[in-house]
Amino acid sequence: MQQSKQLHIENRVEKEGQTMHFNRKLAAVVISLPAVVLLSTAGFPTATEIPCEIVIEHEGYKRDLKPPVPFHHQQHAEDYGIACDECHHEYVDGKNVWTEDMDVKKCATCHDLNKKQGEADKLNNAFHKNCRICHKEVGDEDSAPYRKCSGCHVE
Repeated sequence: MQQSKQLHIENRVEKEGQTMHFNRKLAAVVISLPAVVLLSTAGFPTATEIPCEIVIEHEGYKRDLKPPVPFHHQQHAEDYGIACDECHHEYVDGKNVWTEDMDVKKCATCHDLNKKQGEADKLNNAFHKNCRICHKEVGDEDSAPYRKCSGCHVE
């Protein structure tokens, strides 16, 4: 009887040891998972990590005739109610599937500086088309310039 009781206790301890070992593995996975997620998304910011203002530069253009354009993300989103996917896009089968939790790529990733590639306008035309269409809908040249270059391209 003594030997049977001792065997039962040893089995229980061994099982508890296995359970503890399993819990340590589980804890290691749970603790390391956020680090893996952070490192895998480190290449591109998401929509929630974008600065309040960016400057649309002209580096790389064959002819750089106008100054850069300051763009106020926060103002467009909060004050004017412009959805992020009005500008940001990822087209699959002709449909914009981009969502705010996806990476925000630089426009030049798909839009070439100097020529149209497939359906993607050259970069300069993509900016002008997108900004001008939206500004023209507002209909107020003072608050949303779309005719005068100097309305957006400021020194």
